[in-house]
Amino acid sequence: MPTIKIIDSIKIDIYAREHPPPHFHVLYAEYEELIEIESLNTYIGKVPNVQRKKVVKWADKNKDYLMGIFKQLNPKL
Repeated sequence: MPTIKIIDSIKIDIYAREHPPPHFHVLYAEYEELIEIESLNTYIGKVPNVQRKKVVKWADKNKDYLMGIFKQLNPKL
């Protein structure tokens, strides 16, 4: 279940067998960015600012949902 949300063709994915810190992947065209769930800071990568703002706005309202999925897919972290 990697894709958990699509916002205007921006995919938000969470994968199993991940590494800390808890994060999600943002995929848009040829761009990819990993964003930490708690702080919503960039861990690595970059997507265009317009798309990032949409994702962060949604993620800020859905942190518990994101963390729940991350923990479900990565129970040892």
